[in-house]
Amino acid sequence: MPADPQRSVTSKPPRGSGTSAVEVRRSSRRRRTVSAYREGDRTIVLIPARMSEAEEQRWVTVMLDKLAAQESKRVLGDSALTERAQRLSEQYFGGRARPASVRWVTNQNTRWGSCTPSEGSIRLSHRLQGMPEYVVDYVLVHELAHLLVPGHGPRFWRLLEAYPRTERARGYLEGVVAAGRLPHLPAAREE
Repeated sequence: MPADPQRSVTSKPPRGSGTSAVEVRRSSRRRRTVSAYREGDRTIVLIPARMSEAEEQRWVTVMLDKLAAQESKRVLGDSALTERAQRLSEQYFGGRARPASVRWVTNQNTRWGSCTPSEGSIRLSHRLQGMPEYVVDYVLVHELAHLLVPGHGPRFWRLLEAYPRTERARGYLEGVVAAGRLPHLPAAREE
């Protein structure tokens, strides 16, 4: 009986991929796009039915690499965030900014971060998770500076001049805010 191109094929993953099995699902409705996701200890790769075996193997490798890269960018936990803040304080403020706590919070939807100098606590909005490191670092440096200077006066901004990517990070965050105000266009339909 010939293999049905719609059926899934399970194979051993390429060496070093970190998963136990790869399941390739071919679809006649899919024309150009390839996608992949994890399902338990299995990786599902969705490809067009017309792809050759060689293209399939190439795309499986590409998608396994892509998933591994995404997974390596996992969100920092609170303890890693605290360590990062301590490192940034050493680097930019000679260790003078000493937070008592640094943590992610989900109740900050209009601010990127906040600081309570009297308690030494720093909170970063969960919306920063997944943004480039230099942006998260900028917000941490900004909040660390508040441990030394509470307001946003000239002395505060002079402290932030020590962080070389301040303007770039501020521009990134302004772009995120502006994009949030744009009208949402309907999503493109998949072939």
